[in-house]
Amino acid sequence: MLRSVGSTWGVTVMTIAATYVLTPFIIHALGPEGYGTWTVIAALTGYATLLALGVPMACVRYLAGHVAQGDVREANRVIGSCAGLYLMMGAAALVLGAALAGVFGLYEIPAGLRQEAALAYGLMVVYVSAGFVGLLPEGILFAHLDFVLRNAVRLAGVVLRLLLTIALLKLHASVVALAAVQLGCLVFDFGVSWRLVRRRHPELRISLGDFDRATVRRIFSFSVYVLLLQAGARLIFDTDALVIGALLGVGAVPFYVVANSLIVYLMEFVVAIAAVVSPTATRLAAQGRQGEVREIFLKWSKVAFTLSLLAGVFLIVLGPAFLARWIDPSFEAPAGRVLQILTASSLLFLPARGVALPVLMGLGRPRAATLAFLGAGALNLGLSVALARPFGLAGVAVGTAIPNVLFAVVALVLACREVGVAPAEYARYVIPRAVVGSLPALAVVTWFKLGWQVRDLTGLAAAGVATVTAFGLSCVFFVYRDDPYVDLRGQLVRLSPWRSRA
Repeated sequence: MLRSVGSTWGVTVMTIAATYVLTPFIIHALGPEGYGTWTVIAALTGYATLLALGVPMACVRYLAGHVAQGDVREANRVIGSCAGLYLMMGAAALVLGAALAGVFGLYEIPAGLRQEAALAYGLMVVYVSAGFVGLLPEGILFAHLDFVLRNAVRLAGVVLRLLLTIALLKLHASVVALAAVQLGCLVFDFGVSWRLVRRRHPELRISLGDFDRATVRRIFSFSVYVLLLQAGARLIFDTDALVIGALLGVGAVPFYVVANSLIVYLMEFVVAIAAVVSPTATRLAAQGRQGEVREIFLKWSKVAFTLSLLAGVFLIVLGPAFLARWIDPSFEAPAGRVLQILTASSLLFLPARGVALPVLMGLGRPRAATLAFLGAGALNLGLSVALARPFGLAGVAVGTAIPNVLFAVVALVLACREVGVAPAEYARYVIPRAVVGSLPALAVVTWFKLGWQVRDLTGLAAAGVATVTAFGLSCVFFVYRDDPYVDLRGQLVRLSPWRSRA
């Protein structure tokens, strides 16, 4: 399991590296208004993905169960049913995209951008519509726990997106070029992933002849909760850009989106755990291995919380200075405040989103958690609208942070109850040692800010390396020392050359 999660982390690291290069490049190529317009297009068309109705996650869940039982006939029935559903969803997305074009027309897009913005919007609608079918090979690979192969394809896609974006924007800087890159990468991803499926699992097929109404009903009985989950995620992570664009202007969107992007990519590290935890929990539950589900929940919750703390101490202290060096000095104050607020809330939100929620989904107990997530998204929308004008971007960030923390508490309590762990036991195992272990890293990064007063890239990089080193040593010799699930010090002792010679 660690190998699968590690491969997903590798994709995330590469994605972050590509984002580090591309974000300032795109902002400078398109300008704040152009980048804000592109963000609004992506956020608005992204709502069409809700038409997936939670089928992708349901597909993985049921496929994983049939694969564990070796039932090829039922697996093909699930694949064929999902394929038919995806085609219908793609057609519906085209219709919804055309309807949302009227909403897009309400935004005050600069006159020089309106024509190409309309074309880019149309291309993104096509991209989202075709993307439904593109999810099928990924679901098959995930159900077989082929995470390493799938992540190799994703890694190649990240590199392709990086190269295409730079090349096309150098030829002609426009939002249309960015939309064209999305379509090209989708074609690449689907083609390569399906080839891998055919090579490794030739007994599986995509055939509408396997479409089965009973299977569809079974999928929908689970996927309705995934739909609510996705709706909540859209409200939490994509609506802020729409609110800011409508109330504060599209020129203000980049200052929020750039800060939020760091939180999103931090979340990708944790969601990498979720992608493995959910189908693994399904398989273990199907085999009656409930004790191992409990172990997975506790172990990976602590890992997720530790990762959140590691990133959190750096982003809260030096995040604003990093934004100034990464994008532009004008981003330090407004985007820096947003980053600090969102990072603080993520310390609780990320372990809940990355581990607790996927465990509940994998065990087929999603109802209460997904309703709580949807409620958090609705509360986020209401608070962001209410706080945007009086408090600006910081108000929108607070409107996001409060619902995230509330959801985290609810999801963690629900997951503890489901796997048979008392919340107090969970808190004792996950929180105290990680918090105390983060103090040396906090002292290091604070010294870099106040003592060295780092501002340049070299100083920030040195601060990052020193922070990771301090936290890593703390994890080995304190946080995970004699840990019942992840004893890092014991593993290092067993692998040491001195012990091998002895």
